Amino acid sequence: MSNVNTFSSSTSRQGFRNAVRVQQSLLATVEKPCLVWLARRMPAWVKPDHLTALGFAAMILAGASYALARWWPPSLLVVNVWLALNWFGDSLDGTLARERQCQRPRYGFYVDHIIDSFGALFLAGGLALSGYMTWWVATGLLLSFYLLSINAYLATYTLGTFHLSYWKFSPTEIRILLAVGNAVALLHPTVHLFTTQQRFFDVAGAVAILSMGAVLAVSVARNTIALYRMERLQCAG
Repeated sequence: MSNVNTFSSSTSRQGFRNAVRVQQSLLATVEKPCLVWLARRMPAWVKPDHLTALGFAAMILAGASYALARWWPPSLLVVNVWLALNWFGDSLDGTLARERQCQRPRYGFYVDHIIDSFGALFLAGGLALSGYMTWWVATGLLLSFYLLSINAYLATYTLGTFHLSYWKFSPTEIRILLAVGNAVALLHPTVHLFTTQQRFFDVAGAVAILSMGAVLAVSVARNTIALYRMERLQCAG
C-alpha cells in the first residue's frame, strides 16, 4: 500500500502543465472585471466548491422548471432565475480560486466540466418534457453540446489551449440568449415558418444545432491541421 501511495504522490506532481485559457467572447471585457470584483468581496467562508455546487444545483432546478412549464407556463421565467444563479456559481468558482491563490487545476477542470455535462443533460431533459420543444430537437442540442465539449477537451490535451468561447460566444452569451428565448416562448410559443406552424423553441433549437455543427466542423479542421503540422510523419524511404 505504501508503494502505491508513493507512486500516486510522485506522478501527481510530474508532467502536468496548465492549458492556456482563451476567452474572446462578446462580454469578456465586462464579465472578467465583474467576476474579480465579486470574488474579492466574497465572505471568507464561501469556498470555490460551494459556488460549483450552487451552479450545479441551479442547472438541475432550471431543468425542473422547464418540465414544470408544461403545466405552468410562467415557469419559463423562473428558469431565468436559475440561469443567473448558474452563471454566478459556475463563472465565479474559478475566479475565486485564482484570487485566493488556492487553485486545483486538474480537480477544477474535471469537476467543472463533468458537472457541465450533467447540467446540460438536465437542461435538455427539462426542455424535452416542457412541451415547448420536441424530444428530437432537445436530443440534437444535447449531442451537439457534447461533441463541442469533447472537441474542446481533446484540443486542451493535445494543443494545450482551452477555448472558453467560439465565434465570440461563451456560456455567458448562451445563457442570455436562452433567457431571452424563454420570454419569447412564453409570449409566442409557436411561430410561422414558411407555410407551417412550428414551436418557437424547435426553430431556435434547429438554428442552434446548425450553428454548433458549423463551429464544430471549423474547429475540428483547424485543430487537425495544426496537429498535422506539429507532427509531420517522417516515413523512411
